[in-house]
Amino acid sequence: MTAATHSPLFPQDSDGSQIVAPPRDADAVLDGLDPEQREVATALHGPVCVLAGAGTGKTRAITHRIAYGVRAGILQPASVLAVTFTNRAAGEMRGRLRQLGSGGVQARTFHSAALRQLQYFWPKVVGGELPRLLERKVQLVAESAARCRIRLDRNELRDVTGEIEWAKVTQTVPADYPAAVAKSHRDAPRDPAEIGQIYAMYEQLKRDRSVIDFEDVLLLTVGILQDRHDIAEQIRGQYQHFVVDEYQDVSPLQQRLLELWMGDRENLCVVGDASQTIYSFTGATPDHLLNFRTRHPSAKMVKLVRDYRSTPQVVHLANGLLNQARGRAAEHRLELISQRDAGPEPVYSEYADEPAEAEGTARRIRDLIAAGVPAGEIAVLYRINAQSEVYEQALADAGVPYQLRGAERFFERQEVREAGAALRGAARFGGNDSLLDDVVDLPSQVRAVLSTKGWTTEPPTGSGAVRDRWESLAALVRLAEDFVRAKPEATLGDLVAELDERAAAQHAPTVQGVTLASLHAAKGLEWDAVFLVGLTEGMMPITYAKTDEQVEEERRLLYVGVTRARLHISLSWALSRAPGGRASRRPTRFLSGLRPGSSAPGTRGAGAAAAGGAGERGGRRKRRGPVLCRVCGTTLTDAGEMKLMRCEGCPSDMDEALYERLREWRSDQAKQLGQPAYCVFTDKTLMAIAESVPGDDGELSRISGVGGRKLERFGADVLAICAGEELAGDDEDD
Repeated sequence: MTAATHSPLFPQDSDGSQIVAPPRDADAVLDGLDPEQREVATALHGPVCVLAGAGTGKTRAITHRIAYGVRAGILQPASVLAVTFTNRAAGEMRGRLRQLGSGGVQARTFHSAALRQLQYFWPKVVGGELPRLLERKVQLVAESAARCRIRLDRNELRDVTGEIEWAKVTQTVPADYPAAVAKSHRDAPRDPAEIGQIYAMYEQLKRDRSVIDFEDVLLLTVGILQDRHDIAEQIRGQYQHFVVDEYQDVSPLQQRLLELWMGDRENLCVVGDASQTIYSFTGATPDHLLNFRTRHPSAKMVKLVRDYRSTPQVVHLANGLLNQARGRAAEHRLELISQRDAGPEPVYSEYADEPAEAEGTARRIRDLIAAGVPAGEIAVLYRINAQSEVYEQALADAGVPYQLRGAERFFERQEVREAGAALRGAARFGGNDSLLDDVVDLPSQVRAVLSTKGWTTEPPTGSGAVRDRWESLAALVRLAEDFVRAKPEATLGDLVAELDERAAAQHAPTVQGVTLASLHAAKGLEWDAVFLVGLTEGMMPITYAKTDEQVEEERRLLYVGVTRARLHISLSWALSRAPGGRASRRPTRFLSGLRPGSSAPGTRGAGAAAAGGAGERGGRRKRRGPVLCRVCGTTLTDAGEMKLMRCEGCPSDMDEALYERLREWRSDQAKQLGQPAYCVFTDKTLMAIAESVPGDDGELSRISGVGGRKLERFGADVLAICAGEELAGDDEDD
């Protein structure tokens, strides 16, 4: 696992690190660069914008640019400031510059550079020492919420903290936060007005206690440079040349700081790729990259499209993804050209259920390792961290070592530990727990216990920690369902023992193993073999990506995942969640026209391809197009709205009396079965029935949530109620 680019132009040591002999002179710095990289390296004056695709050697190009300028005597090392976004990237840049004989150049993150300046100038501007830097703002946010009499659980606390960070980097003050959320179509984790209150109190407490946070470092530096022209000129006198890496990820606040550093000069080189913008939820925007030529009409534009990382087969897939993209970023996409020898074709795999997908992935990984691919050069990438557990288990069962990146191990997550403790207590003292009085089967017991920890029948809207917590708890519910299917007589105590065994097996230390990571956490990394898993509608794109802009960012996220692979790329999806479940899932729309047997969007048959690949399954599945609102005709993506066949905001023609009769009948059925009411039908399904008033089995079966088993078990009763008939034998069990 390395961020270095593999190619004959980039010699490497046995540990994967770069070997670069110190160049003899300025011309030697240019040796080994391709024509476009050389063009970047020799463009030392005026504004330069480098559009660099994945794997094209952008870091090599910009570090050689700086080194060439220094060795040629055009740039003074101390006059150059190179900024990027992570300490790892900044460290890599400094290392390369030292190898090229330019160790005096400053290569820092935005925050690191601003903090040094703030510490130096604070005594002169304000007096005294710089206020203490608040390393973890969560505790202060928690106190702020308490003072506002707003109760936040641990996950909401993390999400609200993220919202405050977003507000600050977009230069949004507390009073304007609700309006900014509405304008940006963000899914706030709480009522925006409440978050605005917490944000205002947080700022007040910081002032009272003379502390600042990381966002304040940028804000205060911007404030000083705006108010004190003498200090701004002093900084501009020191730094004459600026280089910004990953420019597509700059926030409005970082862009403002860069402008103040530069003043009216134009010795700026920016490097970025709009097709890799995947952090808009943190305030990042590609607009500054896309508008660079407008702000700097004389800018030199250079495109790096020679891909030294991936085989032609991987590059072809990556290009195909972007060819279907829409929006402004897509208009500036780069068509990559692989510089490597041909490799294996991408592998597309459809599985019956998620455990089968995980087991199949583990088998293929084991085969690759047996064929000589190091485990550390293999990655499994998924959309959300909650997907990791089934792959952790499958790899452990297959004897394949693994490591988690960007997330805790599943059984080490706080919510999973808390859920385990609750289940253990229920198993031990369940006979005295009124919570379990009305539930008899194991999955219902687990749902009842986990409902006290935040699990609900319907997932929360939006993204973030609340959703991650729910997904973790939902994974435990699914595990219980699968466990009892394999062992029908299993008790809650048996399940707890199973959880303990799984946790113990997965805590075995691993030194070198397959990387499990979310797609976001994989940015900037690369492996010989990459497995992209769980590629179904609702997960890719994620269900809460509703606007065109949000969907396009999901496409870019998949693009980033594909371009992490050097040689082997595997893409897979499962038609149902659990073994024996209804095969109702569809492969992601992003692969339509790319995977075998599917049609490109907009062509005849595309709907069938998007609906699950009928061509791959012998045409046995019914072709289904997009679900449209029966009121306004809008394409529906939300699961709840798809059940109702209408937008949430569109007027309902539901028969209220019928709905109440259905609810009463459901309550009776649930009591007879000893299960929660939602196990019969969810509220949304009952609403859909009361709105459509089906007259026969066919009409009833078309309602989402009415599967074959439920149709067989409850269909006659539901149709009788819809027809206004009295039910006979209400008190009899099925």
